[in-house]
Amino acid sequence: MRFEFNCSGHENVLSRHRNTVEFTKDKELGKEGDCIIGVNADFDSKKLIAFIDNVERIKIVIKVEDLTDEFFAQINKDFNDSHEIVFRITVFKSSRTLGIKATKAAKDIDRRLVEKMKNDNAKMRVVFEAME
Repeated sequence: MRFEFNCSGHENVLSRHRNTVEFTKDKELGKEGDCIIGVNADFDSKKLIAFIDNVERIKIVIKVEDLTDEFFAQINKDFNDSHEIVFRITVFKSSRTLGIKATKAAKDIDRRLVEKMKNDNAKMRVVFEAME
């Protein structure tokens, strides 16, 4: 089982946060949003919630042009946000938190990929794969 969506780059993508990674439907990004690695995300929250219903752990694969990075996380069954998807390396949960105990935070994402996402025209493909 898998769930996929796209998001865009932005000149203010910093990807420096030490605890979280975030994808947002917002089109704009301020420099304080240093956990956000993709804006203008096109995910369908109802389909995402249905996807995680029978999933305990996922692999998150992010692709920009010829670059790929990945990390893993445990699903938070209380996720219920239509605008943002957050992964945390901690166990803190909120309705915005899709995954906890993530194996990477924004600061750990491949810096070459982050550099590409600083371009407003960059496109990222995000794939969530259910783990056995």
